[in-house]
Amino acid sequence: MDNFTFFNPTQFVFGRDTENQVGAKMREKGFTKVLIVYGQGSVVRSGLLSRVRDSLQATGIPFQELSGIVPNPVDAPVYEGIRLVREYGIDCVLGLGGASALDTAKAIAVGALYEGDFWDFYAGKQKVENALPIISIPTISAAGSESSNSSVITKESIPLKRGIRSESIRPKLALMNPELTYTVPAIQKAYGVADIMSHIFERYFTNTADVSLTDEMCEGVLRAVIKAGPKTLFQPTDYASHADIMWAGTLAHNDTLSTGRQQDWSCHGIAHGISARFDAPHGAALAVLFPYWMSHQMQHDVPRFQRFALKVMEVPEGSSPEDTAKDGIAKLRTYFDSLGLPHSLKTFGIEEKDLDQLVKDVGYNPQGEIGFFKPLKPEDVLAIYQAALA
Repeated sequence: MDNFTFFNPTQFVFGRDTENQVGAKMREKGFTKVLIVYGQGSVVRSGLLSRVRDSLQATGIPFQELSGIVPNPVDAPVYEGIRLVREYGIDCVLGLGGASALDTAKAIAVGALYEGDFWDFYAGKQKVENALPIISIPTISAAGSESSNSSVITKESIPLKRGIRSESIRPKLALMNPELTYTVPAIQKAYGVADIMSHIFERYFTNTADVSLTDEMCEGVLRAVIKAGPKTLFQPTDYASHADIMWAGTLAHNDTLSTGRQQDWSCHGIAHGISARFDAPHGAALAVLFPYWMSHQMQHDVPRFQRFALKVMEVPEGSSPEDTAKDGIAKLRTYFDSLGLPHSLKTFGIEEKDLDQLVKDVGYNPQGEIGFFKPLKPEDVLAIYQAALA
């Protein structure tokens, strides 16, 4: 196990009707004016926005609103949010909805305290040092943005999708009500399951030795997600399964499962261009890519993939470690299929002629590679894309 420092400042308020506590909780923390950032109408239709407004008004907290945040969040609303924060003297940003709203809220919280272009942080030109406090009320279980140190935004004019990581953008408060996820369309829930599992994969496939505790934790959460995922799709008001998936999404991406171990993040890196150029849902792109990523990377550490097959996918022991590992990857693909997830890049309108540009879009390190488990060179990325066109 590697040395590590772990600090998570998020206060979690989890359970039914917790969104109604937002005003009181924010008042407890000393926040005085808030910008509510939300999407394209579901929080209005469901009555959630109205309940949040009522809670804020009951505790005397003034608010401004920024709506219309789209999936695969883009830069234009961030600039508008920064303008609103500065104009109204706002001291807190509330992300209400899915990961797109939360990631936009984080970008606004960072950019509002910076004199230059907020994109400097996402382009790697500046390092995030501070941000306004962030509050999260998630309405979908997927990205784990309600407690993570990351945010991803697409700059439309390029287009490039890039992310930041900073302890400054971990929300100070997360109000999490699993019932808010009941009305999420089944396919969106499936995308969320794939996203949650992918966040764990990026931590589970590691070169760090002697991490048996977090191995077991990763495997346990993955098994719980595999069990609860279909229930959320086919039993849309089952509280227990929705609660398990919501909390799993948080654990998958707030670094609880990654303490003391090297993380990879290459598959996420090669998925970003697919979302930026083809507007593919993030979880859908990951569902396509990860089995092919696994097949490409398997020989780097066959015992780890064998362990994944046995302990997570629960396949029978094969005639060889390689066969067991392959069976585990195949069962993962079958599981994704059972949720109605895509298994080819063709689903997003991608053709062979598009692959060279997607390879170029990847954010490689100065050595021309991405990831840490077995770093991918451009030719590796191309091979994975080509396999995923099947």
